[in-house]
Amino acid sequence: MPIAKSKATAVQPNTPIAIPHLVCAGAAKAIEFYEKAFGAEEVSRLVGRDGKLMLAAIAINGAPVFLTDEKIEYGAPGPKTLKGSPVFIHLTVKDVDAFAERAVKAGAKITMPITDMFWGDRYGQLEDPFGHRWSVATHLKDMTAEEIKKSLRETMPMAAAK
Repeated sequence: MPIAKSKATAVQPNTPIAIPHLVCAGAAKAIEFYEKAFGAEEVSRLVGRDGKLMLAAIAINGAPVFLTDEKIEYGAPGPKTLKGSPVFIHLTVKDVDAFAERAVKAGAKITMPITDMFWGDRYGQLEDPFGHRWSVATHLKDMTAEEIKKSLRETMPMAAAK
């Protein structure tokens, strides 16, 4: 029997269209880490019969992030099982240096030191204990596309900025 159509809106108002959904070996521990390291707030948690998180939602700087426990049998391995991740989740924060310092104290590792970048941000990269990679930045200066290209040529002469 087909499901009756409802009048529900496909995309609910005020819901972001793209939400990172992180698979973690130990999602409950990951939530604790994100609370301590990133100031995340837990929004909801749905635990399965096996005690693993089926779906949890947190907010980082007000932005939603979903988490689930790794379930290899369902095709959901985490980055540690995969031996890394090619994906970065980007966070814009008020004070990137303080943010990175707090994250490192909580167990993250710096993979790219925080530095002033040619595009006007103070920027760096971290990896959390669960293998997820984060880029973090504080915007310092508004720049036009031409100013960014000029700054790139001055900072990295071998880079071709078109």
